[in-house]
Amino acid sequence: MSSDALTRPTYGNWRRPRRPGLGPLGLLGTVIAFGGLLVTLLASLVSLAAAVTVLVPVALLLAPLALRTADGRNVYQLLAVRIGWMRRRAGGSTSYVAGPLSRRPGGRFPPPGLLARTRMHEGRDAYDRPFGVIHHPGRNLYTLVLACEPDGGSLVDPEQVDVWVASWGDWLNRLAHEPGLRGAQVVVETAPDTGTRLAAEVLPRISPDAPAAARAVMEEVVQRYPTASSEMHTYIALTYGPTGGPKRDVDDVVTELSMRLPGLLAGLVAAGGGAAHPLSAERIAETVRVAFDPAVAPDVLGLRAEDSGTGLEWADAGPAATVETVTAYQHDSGVSRSWLLTLAPRGTVRSSVLRGLLEPAPGTRRKRVSLVYRPIDPATSARIVESDRRAAHFMGSSRGGLVQARATSEIRAAEQTAAEEAAGAGLVEFSLMVTVTVDEESGLRDADITVRNLQASSRVSMRPADRMQASAFACTLPVGILPWEYTLVPYQLREAL
Repeated sequence: MSSDALTRPTYGNWRRPRRPGLGPLGLLGTVIAFGGLLVTLLASLVSLAAAVTVLVPVALLLAPLALRTADGRNVYQLLAVRIGWMRRRAGGSTSYVAGPLSRRPGGRFPPPGLLARTRMHEGRDAYDRPFGVIHHPGRNLYTLVLACEPDGGSLVDPEQVDVWVASWGDWLNRLAHEPGLRGAQVVVETAPDTGTRLAAEVLPRISPDAPAAARAVMEEVVQRYPTASSEMHTYIALTYGPTGGPKRDVDDVVTELSMRLPGLLAGLVAAGGGAAHPLSAERIAETVRVAFDPAVAPDVLGLRAEDSGTGLEWADAGPAATVETVTAYQHDSGVSRSWLLTLAPRGTVRSSVLRGLLEPAPGTRRKRVSLVYRPIDPATSARIVESDRRAAHFMGSSRGGLVQARATSEIRAAEQTAAEEAAGAGLVEFSLMVTVTVDEESGLRDADITVRNLQASSRVSMRPADRMQASAFACTLPVGILPWEYTLVPYQLREAL
């Protein structure tokens, strides 16, 4: 066998866009620095004391902007998170109670937090299949949820895997041309198999005249098999916003989304997504209900197997009570902790780089891995790519003498990105979040060790979403919560920081 046949394709070349400005100051800090320097020079014409009086406050203002963590956050951003947490705790918003005995009108169990004001609508696609649409009235966003059964990578040729990856990249590239698309979310949820589906499929099919030994074998399989197996679900949430035209009502938006569904589903099937289909409003509500109360998962599966549905509505998909702490989020029958991506895998990676992170984790009740994508339009992509290219060449030439290996690698990566973008490739910003749910708070320590081992095998760096556990939990649900759409500081201003 030749060496070419043994070569496996590699991927990568993702890079963080270079922040504008001088060093770690960012654009806003650079403007303040030059403005402060100009005022200091003017004050020095008056006296030295006046110049020092101006220079010291400017330096104290810029110092927190220059100190940054590994994921690029400055001191002001860290303080904003702590101040926001203290305000929420003082206002009592870190706890939530719903139901007939709560103070909330209606006596129902709506989802809390970022999902509190959402509304569920339902339409039908070209094949007369029902699909749910989550409406976020505060920001006028609409979320469409798809489900698929991806083909596994075992016993698959590397050439086929490369075709799947290329098709997935093409599907993400086409999202940049979707009118009004704000972001996409891929959620892979794993949990221990409850055995309900297996029992519903096997036990009714056992013949009454079957031999006792054969019956005993099948019953033992139904009883023991779920202890060593797990269930895995893959969801894709697409969130749309206003396109800038005249304001449309909900029915018009649902009708338009129904016309886009066939093309979106066909792209997923070509990318190895298997049998892809839209989720109905009832199925979305069931998914959120099980995430908040994992103990009801067997009941939901049992009702779905017996009656082909549960009749659950969106207004009852939330928990009865939740409590958010600094490091955890308690909800009904589970306790969850979430982690946020700080550093993507460096260099080239194989197609199986995230396999360990996506596989079921022993000792956990449920685990969700959420990949969030923000497609960038072609005009903005070209501007970002050219800016990164110029910055990489400037940093490589400004060192003088021998160019460092890292600078050479950045120049090569920037040139490759520019060439691919000019050839028609798209540019997508992405992030990763992980939520692990256990039965009791004492199990969070083992869950933390498990996630630490999984991220090491996947070559990613993550940090706990401390003081943001409730929001991070909602962002990992397949409901289309885009973090950059729910911040007080606009996205453009945060990039300037």
